Amino acid sequence: MSKHTTVREVAGPWSLATSRAFWEGFTPAALRHQPDDATLRTVFLVEQDWSPATATVRQDGATAHIVVTGTGDLDTAATQTARFLSLDIDGRGWPAVGDRDPVIGAAQRDLPGLRPCGFHSPYEAAAWAVLSQRLRITQAARLRADLLSRHGHDGAFPAPARLRALDLDLPGRKTEYLHAVAEAALDGLLDGDRLRDLTPEAAVAQVLQVKGLGPFAAELVVLRGANHPDAVPEHEARLDAEIVARYGPGTTRDQVAPTWRPYRTWAAVHLRALRERRTHETRRLLSPER
Repeated sequence: MSKHTTVREVAGPWSLATSRAFWEGFTPAALRHQPDDATLRTVFLVEQDWSPATATVRQDGATAHIVVTGTGDLDTAATQTARFLSLDIDGRGWPAVGDRDPVIGAAQRDLPGLRPCGFHSPYEAAAWAVLSQRLRITQAARLRADLLSRHGHDGAFPAPARLRALDLDLPGRKTEYLHAVAEAALDGLLDGDRLRDLTPEAAVAQVLQVKGLGPFAAELVVLRGANHPDAVPEHEARLDAEIVARYGPGTTRDQVAPTWRPYRTWAAVHLRALRERRTHETRRLLSPER
């Protein structure tokens, strides 16, 4: 087991405590068993070689101290950690979005320093999209937890080669679609850095090539799996409902989202986080994926 330490200056507002609290309540892949101190700890698969790694992150002002341990490519593990915590994004222009848009400004004050996080990789986001199709979020979360406990590796999600070989007893065509997700991950279609390098539209089009992933799922993979910072979900009904609730009847995402550039994903995540805090609706509504 090796250890690698990275010290990264984070540009713009950032609160590890806010991000940790948000991730702990993120039902699709919620953090578990966090330390009692102010650090964040998570176990994940390193995209370069699909080895398990553990990341421990500590904040010191604007500096992130990232310690990764594992047996694989730890340089990639540290880079991936920064990506799934959105620490690799220059957020110095984010406060200006709140200055332009009072609704987003209020959200920034309610969730100070939040940066989107939750899925370790597009691969895990795609697997969640399959598991959550036509199920309640809590049901899908139980399926994911069972898959992880039975077939995971040292607390990490099952690697693609392992997932592809499993004969799972899951509803509908979920096993078939999970195999397709695993195959796509091994072929590089779900590589986080590559998806980030594409425009959001091109990245979504690439993910749509994966069997079983529709438009809602493809957006989830790109925006929350690859953590692309500047795109607006076009198939997220609950975001649309929150825009109406906060901006007024008849308001559409196309009307308000241009003012969020170049942090449209961040703004959307803030609005969805505040809606979930108020309604807890993802625990009782069916997934919109079809």
